[in-house]
Amino acid sequence: MDARWVAAAMAALSVITIIYGVYKWRQERALSERLDKLIGREATLPSLRELELQRPFKERVLHSLLDTGVTVIARFIPPHSLTRLDEKLIRAGRPGGLSALEFTALRWLLALIGGGAAAVVALSSGLPVGKGLYAGLLVSFLAYVYPHVWLNSRVRARQKEILKALPDALDLLTVAVDAGLGFDAALMKVAYRWDNALTQEFRRVLDELHMGVPRAEALRRMAQRTGVPELASFVAILIQSERLGASITRVLHAQADAMRTRRRQRAEEEAHKAPVKMMIPLVLFVFPALFIVIVGPALPLIMAAFGK
Repeated sequence: MDARWVAAAMAALSVITIIYGVYKWRQERALSERLDKLIGREATLPSLRELELQRPFKERVLHSLLDTGVTVIARFIPPHSLTRLDEKLIRAGRPGGLSALEFTALRWLLALIGGGAAAVVALSSGLPVGKGLYAGLLVSFLAYVYPHVWLNSRVRARQKEILKALPDALDLLTVAVDAGLGFDAALMKVAYRWDNALTQEFRRVLDELHMGVPRAEALRRMAQRTGVPELASFVAILIQSERLGASITRVLHAQADAMRTRRRQRAEEEAHKAPVKMMIPLVLFVFPALFIVIVGPALPLIMAAFGK
């Protein structure tokens, strides 16, 4: 494949883009003139082009590209894959307000832009066409995979944040109930006491309660959204105790004690893992420096002895 063919393809793509832009501009201009004639206020009303230029670049360009990608990609992705991806986005806190289709379109868009830019830079720097295309494919693959890796890390970080905040939230919830507040009022105290992933979920539960959703259903949805086993266990016990008519104060006390015990056990487990995790930096960084300091001065004598 010759570099001239690549340049010709890029030039053809540029011409098609310019023709499409001129066509859209003429279409918007004709529509703006028709609106001005209908309203009769040509001097005071801005044109559609001016209104379009007043919008931020993110909405004008990125959102339109995402919308176009969504309409194309939606035809080829099975629904069950979108369902699993949407659940993962919910557990990550819905970053950027993206839906599953929009996130997938963003991955493909990053892959196309990154791969094309890498190929152009590689060809411009004088590399052969084959190596330039390989570089573009590699960057395109990395740009496609990285959002998925980032999303998984975002889910784990948010679940860890919820698990870390759960014992303190249960302690405060227990204190509020002991002070005479109802469960909903105590939950509101906890929800607006801090600002973390767990209190955000509590606020969403309160919003659903205000909209008329039953408490058990709102709590069950929260457990499904987060995917934290400890929180799901607490919600299940709370719902079961409410159905059986048990004292919610005793349940909260028992759960708070259990969460504190689990937090201490997790801390001890992480402490036991520390020596194993320290072996890698010790072997890679500390031991070589020690060998150089200890064996270095004696190395010439050892070499001389073996040389004789």
